[in-house]
Amino acid sequence: MVLERAEDEEKWLAEGIAAIQQNAFYMHRALDANNLREALKYSALMLSELRTSNLSPHKYYDLYMRAFDELRGLEMFFKDESRHGVSVVDLYELVQHAGNILPRLYLLCTVGSVYIKSKEAPAKDILKDLVEMCRGVQHPIRGLFLRSYLSQVSRDKLPDIGSEYEGDGDTVMDAVEFVLQNFTEMNKLWVRLQHQGPGRIREKREKERSELRDLVGKNLHVLSQIEGVDLEIYKETVLPGVLEQVVNCKDDLAQYYLMECLIQVFPDEYHLQTLEALLGSCSQLQPTVDIKMLLSQLMERLSNYAASSPDVLPEFLQVEAFAKLSSAIWKVIDAHAEMPVVGAISLYVSLLTFTLRVHPDRLDYVDQVLGACVKKLSGKPKLEDRRATKQIVALLSAPIEKYNDVVRALTLPNYPRVMEYLDSSTNKQMAMVIIQSIMKNNTCIKEADKVEVLFELIEGLVKDVDGIAVDELDEEDFNEEQNSVARLIHMLYNDDPEEMLKIICAVQKHIMVGGPKRQPFTVPPLVFSALRLVRKLQSQDGEVVGEELPATPKTLFQILSQIIEALSSVPSPELALRLYLQCAEYSAKLLKKPDQCRAVYACSHLFWVDDQEGIKDGERVLLCLKRALRIANAAQQMASVTRGSAGPVTLFVEILNKYLYFFEKGNPQVTNSAIQSLVELIKNEMQSDFTTQDPASDTFFASTVRYIQYQKEKGGMMGEKYGPIKA
Repeated sequence: MVLERAEDEEKWLAEGIAAIQQNAFYMHRALDANNLREALKYSALMLSELRTSNLSPHKYYDLYMRAFDELRGLEMFFKDESRHGVSVVDLYELVQHAGNILPRLYLLCTVGSVYIKSKEAPAKDILKDLVEMCRGVQHPIRGLFLRSYLSQVSRDKLPDIGSEYEGDGDTVMDAVEFVLQNFTEMNKLWVRLQHQGPGRIREKREKERSELRDLVGKNLHVLSQIEGVDLEIYKETVLPGVLEQVVNCKDDLAQYYLMECLIQVFPDEYHLQTLEALLGSCSQLQPTVDIKMLLSQLMERLSNYAASSPDVLPEFLQVEAFAKLSSAIWKVIDAHAEMPVVGAISLYVSLLTFTLRVHPDRLDYVDQVLGACVKKLSGKPKLEDRRATKQIVALLSAPIEKYNDVVRALTLPNYPRVMEYLDSSTNKQMAMVIIQSIMKNNTCIKEADKVEVLFELIEGLVKDVDGIAVDELDEEDFNEEQNSVARLIHMLYNDDPEEMLKIICAVQKHIMVGGPKRQPFTVPPLVFSALRLVRKLQSQDGEVVGEELPATPKTLFQILSQIIEALSSVPSPELALRLYLQCAEYSAKLLKKPDQCRAVYACSHLFWVDDQEGIKDGERVLLCLKRALRIANAAQQMASVTRGSAGPVTLFVEILNKYLYFFEKGNPQVTNSAIQSLVELIKNEMQSDFTTQDPASDTFFASTVRYIQYQKEKGGMMGEKYGPIKA
């Protein structure tokens, strides 16, 4: 059936074109002979082909263009009175006697164009006459093309500023009224087309109407091109006239298209100064009109206008553009309860884009937009619509991309609240966007409260959420995410020790709940951040007064112990051991000499484990003990310099006991001669006049000597080992 209809249309079109060509041939022959009567006869016959109702708009357009091309030659003939001998006034009367109304009006428009150009009558009178007489054709398609022809032949003859047709009573307002009236009549015809034919072909009619929409929209383009239409005329005449027609036609296709044309063809400055009227009309459109798209287009135009020059920004403040747009969007969303979430969010994305371009310094405006989005989403579960989540990501990404500074986004109270509505996967994607922005812009987060907000935003990366376990995630993606978090931790820094300690504690709180798979990635960078602070505090002595958690090396090592202990139970014992050793190496430089000494001789046990498969490295044990002796000796010398007397021999006695322990365990590097030398060293120190007498140290050494004597008297293998030692 459709194929047959198409074939019939092609046949009717071919017949119509053939008839136009034949009558045009005779018309041109009459024109060459300067025979006006014959030219009018055949031109009327040619134009009668446009009376057909058998063609679709697309095919009718082909037929119309054939006739239009021929009418150009006829117009040139009418202009040359010497060829036909009739005045333009008489010619204007003569063509009105054509038999059929459609050919008559086409000829009248053609002669009317010549009549205006002759200036023998005011342009406004001829234009008014033509636009009124065209009402004689009420068939939608034929009427639209007739009025389109009228618009085409008159557009360069409108009384405009600087035009040759201005003056003698002809003003810009006459041109505006003519175009507005023609627009109104064309829109009525266009809307009426939907009621043509049976209801079952409604879809076909809507398609045909879409093909004809540019004929109507061209009137708005003509209005926008009239030089004399300034802001005042636009505000008082043009906009009210167009909006009245748009609202009253109550047709969703016409309303959407005409509002779109209005937004696109008139200057941005005009939209800004008439924003209230333009937005007010949006709430009067049909419920099926895609208002969100219209508002998005309007905000995009205004955003680009604001970006074009800083000089125009005061205008936006003057008209309170943000407040009016916010109010309009709220009313639209409230009035369209059935609007999908993705539609509402897309409106907020457009409003936020507008805000960031026009008012980049107004973070309160940005947060208002985010808050409005939260209000729309409140009471709803996490979004599953991929289009909606994509819009949320666009909403959250906009401030980061604008400011190139995540810190500013962290100050927005509603930012994390919006993120809560993202599903787990999209939440992690957004978290990665935030981290990548920090790394790209080398942003340093310097306040603990902002670190708290940041880790709330990237929650999906630092712990299991929504019941999704780590084992269910792709290993490669998981590793990439955790490496990003690790790099992020290095970007959290403050020169103030107290604030830096708060940052470390904030990070610790979040990563400690990350689980055994995440902690091997996230614990090491936190440990090194803490050690960096320790190095900064190495010259600090004693406690810090007035702080609940003082920033001292002692405090930090307590925190480090807790953090690394978690790794040892993950289990990641090897990593934990390495971090413990790293802490020990820094701590050795930071502790007082006695504590350094004790830390070093305690490390000797790392190299001698008393079980069957344990490590037994006697050389390293001896190195630790010798280093401890050097530190103890340095402590004695330092005490002598600062206090005028050496300290007690306690450290030497403690080291002696370590020697005895490894001697008994069979370490070949710890010999009885080494023990003998150490005993003599202690005796000499105790007898020195510079050594501070300490009863506890004396008792400790005496007890050690008795133990050596006991082992000698005990006999057996151990007695033989202790035999050469003279205590």
